[in-house]
Amino acid sequence: MIGLVLLLDHWLRIPASISSPLLDFLSYALAFRFLGWKIVLMAGISSISLAGFYRLWESFPPMLPDLSAYPLVASILGGMFVGIGVEIIVRQGGSSGGDDALALVINKLTGWKLSASYLFTDLVVLGTSLSYISPRRIAYFIITVTISSYLIDFVARRESERKLP
Repeated sequence: MIGLVLLLDHWLRIPASISSPLLDFLSYALAFRFLGWKIVLMAGISSISLAGFYRLWESFPPMLPDLSAYPLVASILGGMFVGIGVEIIVRQGGSSGGDDALALVINKLTGWKLSASYLFTDLVVLGTSLSYISPRRIAYFIITVTISSYLIDFVARRESERKLP
């Protein structure tokens, strides 16, 4: 969703403060239609929790090193954190934002793996973002979304293997 928000801001000058909640609302409306109230309720709890944790972490100085000079390392680590984090949230029945809700709807309607649903939406946005972001930077984003998608499946598989008798 962040990529789509940035795209709308760049090309249509729609501020993030408008497009972000609107896109999340549309994604949650789809999720409600195809997945029911539970996902919307859990998404609301997740969104409120996320905002609270953002507020908490904003009150501390940065705790992690600035990796902007090392985009490959940042891409790999970012993909790892996102992939594992998303799988943990989704496994508990939640959603960390509209992109999770959209991926869950795509998963339900197409039968694709959840990771493929995320990767599809990410690659569509990255492809359109080539219109204003350099191919080199897009390549780093592709590394991030590929790793995160792989880890969504990997963590889910490990969890299901662990539950087998």
